[in-house]
Amino acid sequence: MPTSRADVATENASRYLQQLCKHWAHKFPVEFDPHHGAIQLSLGRTVMDADDKALHIAVAADDAASLERLEAVVADHIKRFAFCEELTFDWQKAA
Repeated sequence: MPTSRADVATENASRYLQQLCKHWAHKFPVEFDPHHGAIQLSLGRTVMDADDKALHIAVAADDAASLERLEAVVADHIKRFAFCEELTFDWQKAA
């Protein structure tokens, strides 16, 4: 199962984590608290951890194409929540 990670620098990591989890909670299985969240989307699984300096995101999917789509969907949604700041998603594929 292909996986990748991104560490997104932001002081609002907890807020974005909770927004994304609440946003998808009506469609997908979601578990979250202010510092950790997990979402099981149809494309794959997203796990997030928030601290004072960054949002740490790990995604996993059944194949490389689904993984790339999942990366894009997750980043796109978080960028919409973070319209007041410029976020950078540098996805690193697991070896």
